[in-house]
Amino acid sequence: MTTNRLLTILTCCAFALAACSRPPPKPPGDPFVAAFARLRPSVVLFTMRVPSDDPKKKGRFDDAYGSGIIVASGAHGSQILTVEHVIDGASHLHVTLDDKRTVPAHVVAADTRSDLALVAIVTPNRPVANLGTSENLAPGTAIGVAGYPIPDAFEDEKLGTETSVFSGRVSSHRNDALELDLPVIPGESGGPVFDARSGAVVALAESRFDDEKAIGFGIPIEDAERFLHDKLHTVAKRTP
Repeated sequence: MTTNRLLTILTCCAFALAACSRPPPKPPGDPFVAAFARLRPSVVLFTMRVPSDDPKKKGRFDDAYGSGIIVASGAHGSQILTVEHVIDGASHLHVTLDDKRTVPAHVVAADTRSDLALVAIVTPNRPVANLGTSENLAPGTAIGVAGYPIPDAFEDEKLGTETSVFSGRVSSHRNDALELDLPVIPGESGGPVFDARSGAVVALAESRFDDEKAIGFGIPIEDAERFLHDKLHTVAKRTP
């Protein structure tokens, strides 16, 4: 074997070893994870006391929970969109923010017909959710649901208070509702249903069937925007 050929072989081996020692290229980031990360700071937990629906506890109050999204914020404070049945009859209403602060809240407006409500807190300059559109979401489109499922159970197990996220698909467009292929767990009602790619809010999560918990629903964000008209201190952020 000639000296030149030996040098060529050794050079090729060196390049091959160098290539093997390099870490593999990082895969592109998961768009669903990125979408939730953008939305998460605007998702809040409601805690409150509501009249008990247990006949044996007539006149007494129970702890209750729900979720919502900040849709406007500035020096004046912040305004939070949720579903009306979450805060119906509530007293001692409080909001827990993404940074774990808990602050008093009060209802600004509520509409039982559309099942929508607007709640205010004095905490200023909070991250605001981007509002998208539900009209172009074909059945099968990937979505996520964010919120605070059964927060009392997590606290009882000393698991802490954190925003949870679930991934699913749009099952169908119903009359004034998106049908989802995943359940909306107690505590998540009022939380955002969001586009899995952009993180834009397309609906508000709610559960409708007492006997079939596996099917979730979303109030289209277009309904919410009509409800919010002239009620916000600042213009809601929109994703084209």
